[in-house]
Amino acid sequence: MPSAGPQFFAYPGQGELLRSQLWYSQSARIGDRIEISGQGGWSPQTGTLAPTPLEELDQAFSNVDLALRDAGGKGWEQVYKVRMYVVESMMDNEEFLGRAIVNLKKWMPGHQPLLTAVGVSKLGAGSSAGMKVEIEVEAWDPRG
Repeated sequence: MPSAGPQFFAYPGQGELLRSQLWYSQSARIGDRIEISGQGGWSPQTGTLAPTPLEELDQAFSNVDLALRDAGGKGWEQVYKVRMYVVESMMDNEEFLGRAIVNLKKWMPGHQPLLTAVGVSKLGAGSSAGMKVEIEVEAWDPRG
């Protein structure tokens, strides 16, 4: 039986804080799909941004997995579409882009999703903290 509409989720810690303070959820389940808000490289417990751009990128990938699982999904294995928003200063950084590819292969060894990478001048709530990347995905979860 299909659900009456979207269900919204915010993982404990930073997800709940952002829902309370900025009035948005970290993920939504719509039938057999899960979509998530852009995930930055913050600690899910404290909201503190990772100390280096590479660690921030790794943490953003981890936060995507957390948001998907919080909505009842299985994580990255169900992702079919990825959007990466990257500050322009990092778009030509070979080490950063190489690390993005490493993470894509690590989290999705069995498939290659659709991918769009967009260069931006600043990123959302973390712009004052110098956020370098934000990742949003769409996943298919037949449980829905």
